[in-house]
Amino acid sequence: MPESRKEKIALVLQGGGALGSYQAGAYEALQRATFHMDWVAGVSIGAINGAIICGNPPQRRVERLERFWRQTSSNLLAQPISQDDASLRLFNESSAAMTAAFGVPGFFAPRAPPQIPGWPYKPSEVGVYDTSALRETLLSLVDFDLLNDGGIRFSVGAVNARTGNFQYFDTNYHKIGPEHVMASGALPPSFPPVEIDGEYYWDGGIVSNAPLQYVLDFEGTEDDYCVFQIDLFSARGELPKTLLEVAQREKDIRYSSRTRLNTDMMCHRQNVRLAISRLAAKLPAETRADPDWRLLEERGSDAATTIVHLIHRRAVYENASKDYEFSRFTMERNWADGFRDVETTLSHPAWIGRTRPVGAVEVFDLTRDETPKK
Repeated sequence: MPESRKEKIALVLQGGGALGSYQAGAYEALQRATFHMDWVAGVSIGAINGAIICGNPPQRRVERLERFWRQTSSNLLAQPISQDDASLRLFNESSAAMTAAFGVPGFFAPRAPPQIPGWPYKPSEVGVYDTSALRETLLSLVDFDLLNDGGIRFSVGAVNARTGNFQYFDTNYHKIGPEHVMASGALPPSFPPVEIDGEYYWDGGIVSNAPLQYVLDFEGTEDDYCVFQIDLFSARGELPKTLLEVAQREKDIRYSSRTRLNTDMMCHRQNVRLAISRLAAKLPAETRADPDWRLLEERGSDAATTIVHLIHRRAVYENASKDYEFSRFTMERNWADGFRDVETTLSHPAWIGRTRPVGAVEVFDLTRDETPKK
């Protein structure tokens, strides 16, 4: 791409629990391709991956991501007995059941004794699982001083459990600690809300699982942006034929969080901003001095945005439990899928030959035609 102006790089990480190792593999490939991140925004598991990236120097990021994912997948190291679809489905369901029963090392553990559904508890304890282990894991893997002062803007999304309002915690405006990352991943009723400044927050995914809109709303008007949107749920899929497929499809649609709609809205908005910028040169001086025009002119920009969709597309044997299936086998497979999808994208002729978007926004989704992975 011609270096006509600076292009900043943003990494947008969707929530998706155990599927998050796909993002780790994608980041490894992006780092090997020498992309330097200017902004990382995440929700839920995307917030955890993002904190590890932003809270470590470049040479340690992949190693720390690998340490986190090897720890969370250490309860089940066995391989499936066969690679046929039925065996893989059975393996995945057994692994997910193991997670539900015993939790995930360094992440969450079932409460003992279990909570009584109708019995009142402290707000910080109202959850099926105890997530205190995650705080220790984050402190061991993330340098929060570096995260707040290291030059990469970092944003995480959470929901105020009392007001229902969505809240982004952003290093441009806040000092972020482990509690902000934990709040972004506190999915009820499994996990309890996390207290921040006297308020309690849940997983941002219950309102919006993808922080793309936040980045698109607040990116600057001077610099071009290339946004790598790494989604863990695909909005597009086949019409379900069984109740199990219905559960799978419903979760995909709910947690894909209207990525396509946000992208379409961004294209429209950028085209309006570009039109305002072009119009400025055509107006007489007295019109440009008008307060109404000055208000419009503030929204004008000729900055260009490139959006790269990288989507974890469902393997044929996955089902609705895929986001809490933490086996080592599946973790490594998802990591490899993310790495491969980035390599496929960056080696595609459309990417190699890309130029600065003429219409202000260009979208790349260069792995969508691949067959489901086995």
